[in-house]
Amino acid sequence: MDFFTVRVFHQWKSEMLLVGYSGGAAVTCKNELEMVNEEILQKVSEQLRQAMIASSEKPPGMDWSKRSGGSEICCNPDEFGDHSAMECSPFIVVHGAGSFGHFQASKSGVHKGQLNKPLVKGGFVATRISVTTLNLEIVRALAREGIPSIGMSPFSCGWITRERYISSADLSSVAKAIDSGFTPVLHGDAVLDEIQGCTILSGDVIISHLAAYSKPKYVVFLTDVYGVYDRPPTEPDAILLKEIAVADDGSWSVVKPKLQNSIELTVAAHDTTGGMKTKISEAAMIAKHGIDVYIVKAATSHSLRALNGDLRSSIPDDWLGTVVRSLK
Repeated sequence: MDFFTVRVFHQWKSEMLLVGYSGGAAVTCKNELEMVNEEILQKVSEQLRQAMIASSEKPPGMDWSKRSGGSEICCNPDEFGDHSAMECSPFIVVHGAGSFGHFQASKSGVHKGQLNKPLVKGGFVATRISVTTLNLEIVRALAREGIPSIGMSPFSCGWITRERYISSADLSSVAKAIDSGFTPVLHGDAVLDEIQGCTILSGDVIISHLAAYSKPKYVVFLTDVYGVYDRPPTEPDAILLKEIAVADDGSWSVVKPKLQNSIELTVAAHDTTGGMKTKISEAAMIAKHGIDVYIVKAATSHSLRALNGDLRSSIPDDWLGTVVRSLK
């Protein structure tokens, strides 16, 4: 990490908030190839607008693209003026790939490297086409809510890994976007790796890296289930873990509820980024900095409370989700 990046981040406002669509599963149909869950994405975008923009009045939309099935581009410049609702709290949004990118990466082995192989190189290109397609869909959904969102790809910004861990990440463009009043929307991406040639950089790792330097008030992971469970949530006896405590060394333990059995975390066959195991590991790394992490189901009343910061003082008994926080 270069010193310029650290210096830029130290200038960021302490009111920063990081939001992650965990694995992309929150807004995609993860078992259907390249399928966006339009209803959930719209609801999530509405909740983000409510959390980001103080005014109750919805600001004018910023997606002036041609809609599917339409023949015109809708834009009314008179709606803008000096619109007070344009004042937007500083947010960073990060999303994973969900049903975009994972299939292409697993078929070609991009996450394993060996970029000199034609199949891997082709898969690298195919993966980036897929994940940037999802990024555009999310940016457009946020823009339609009046959020000044800007898509930013780690590969295009020069992020590089070393054995799948971030070794170089020029965050100056992200900082400049925020300083200019935009909301950066980053995503899990295929990137170059100094040792194995290439790999997949997950959205969870990106969030952890950003949190270490931007020191946000808190981080929200939006997912397709209510939080972290002691076993696959599809099993009838699965227990929602309400609170996970993180020690100084990054190790974690379940505080609420008290469990009698061990925890079983699974990873989907096509998931090249580690699934829930990676999510908890990165959440623990964030919590080490004294930053609370809320893992919660997207597009619910529980996610809105997390996004609004309603959980910072205490966690209500009726809130469904998982909070990961430092033991300090």
